[in-house]
Amino acid sequence: MTDAFPSALTGPSSKERKYDRQLRLWAASGQKALEESRVLLVNSDGPWSNQSTGVSGVVGVETLKNLVLPGIGGFTIVDPATVTEADLGVNFFLEEQSLGKPRAAETCRLLKELNPDVEGSFQSKPITELLRQDSGFLAQHRLVLVSGPMKRPTLDTLCKAASELNIPVLYTRSVGFYSTFSLQLPPLFPIVETHPDPETTQDLRLLNPWPELAEAASQINDLETLDDHQHGHVPYLLLLLHYLEKWKEAHSGNVPSNYKEKSEFREMVRSSARTSNPEGGEENYDEAVAAVLKSLNPFSLRSSTREIFEMEECKTPRADSADFWIIASAVREFFQQHNVLPLPGSLPDMKAQSADYVSLQNIYKSKAKKDVQEVTDIVRRIESQIGSRSGEILEKDIEVFCKNAAHIKVIRGRSIPEIDREAQTLKAIRNSISIPDSLIPVFVGFQVLDNVVTDLQEGKIPSGSIDDEVAWDAQIDRVLSALMADGQSAVDQDAREHVLEATQELRRTEGGELHNISSLTGGLAAQEALKVITRQYVPLDNTCVFDGVRSRSEMYTL
Repeated sequence: MTDAFPSALTGPSSKERKYDRQLRLWAASGQKALEESRVLLVNSDGPWSNQSTGVSGVVGVETLKNLVLPGIGGFTIVDPATVTEADLGVNFFLEEQSLGKPRAAETCRLLKELNPDVEGSFQSKPITELLRQDSGFLAQHRLVLVSGPMKRPTLDTLCKAASELNIPVLYTRSVGFYSTFSLQLPPLFPIVETHPDPETTQDLRLLNPWPELAEAASQINDLETLDDHQHGHVPYLLLLLHYLEKWKEAHSGNVPSNYKEKSEFREMVRSSARTSNPEGGEENYDEAVAAVLKSLNPFSLRSSTREIFEMEECKTPRADSADFWIIASAVREFFQQHNVLPLPGSLPDMKAQSADYVSLQNIYKSKAKKDVQEVTDIVRRIESQIGSRSGEILEKDIEVFCKNAAHIKVIRGRSIPEIDREAQTLKAIRNSISIPDSLIPVFVGFQVLDNVVTDLQEGKIPSGSIDDEVAWDAQIDRVLSALMADGQSAVDQDAREHVLEATQELRRTEGGELHNISSLTGGLAAQEALKVITRQYVPLDNTCVFDGVRSRSEMYTL
């Protein structure tokens, strides 16, 4: 019987009720992207006993949990390890009956219980073996989560394979009270819906109004004839346009262009308010005065948008170009023709009579619609010129792009940082390692741990223990030597002490995880994963370090 009622009366669907709060964050388009994605969790790279290496993979499972709950399409867990008693002490997604069973199967089973909408599978083979046996295995996934520490050769192989497929990789590590995660994105990672501060998205065009807006302002030329109620409810945008015309008449057609002139204009508006309005004051004039400095600015293109317009992908789109670049090329052409971007069409709240506000809102929406149509026409022309595409770009995608055009962003992806490989990483660490209270020594400590785990799993440590003092000292010296390479001065003693302090915590716990730290880190890492999957908000670039002792986190571009 519900089909007989309008959709507005039937209420939200069960899915909308289930995911209500997150739909407010990334809307239906973000949820659709989430439900169409499959995530790969690589929780171990060999059947190593966590009693000897400390590797338990809790942070990876906690990260995946925070993706299963909002409804990713599916996941695959790759983990050759079996469940030990040490696992039961830190991993909430294992139970006593899991002891001795494949860890991938048990964590998969219990994660699937969280959300029946999500499909889950597992593999109990090492990831390198899977990549070798099935060339299409990795391509089934939209994101790769790696829970370390992991052997460097395995991590390098996985990251290289993902990079060739433009699949992002999130490498997480949690040991003791410390954790860190790094994000590897494709070389160019465009984002349309960056969700900036709402105030920065408003484009009112008061200095160059289009004819319909100018006409609306001209209809209130004689403010003195309005009664107190009408005078106190003129939308502040129209007030500013009205007084701008008066200013231009007295200043040879020029608008206020500097702080001194804007201050004088502001006083002109303020002095025009009626001081004894019995209708409850002139809040609209207060709004107009407050908006002068931020609203009376000529349009200027943000540097990030200008940089996108100068990219070759935007200048010369091809048949195999992503939709983003074709729309960006059309918006670039629109900007070259009009010296402004398409109007977003949104209005701030203001004191006004409902009919006046709706009328003004329609003027902005109508202009935004015309701009979208012009960009759409350019897109269609570009599509016909480049030919051979699977289908037309959806009009709703063009509309979303136009609405967000002033804040689009393209991130230049970086590899998972390694101290002894990238000169840029070395430089960034040198610049931060001596800063008081910097957390970069914790990141350096994790690099040491990765090296120790690699040597341990490859049988290069005679004692067979992750707490081998000789192995740790050798790797600390190796990492610090890399920081002093290329003719750089020696790392100062304070920095060395900070690194030794960080490695001491990693050694104290023998590479083992604390569930509360891994759970918190899993929440942080999942936030970045959601940004990547939904292509909304701006993700991490590219490393985060968390210190659970001091409850502090820092982000670094390494």
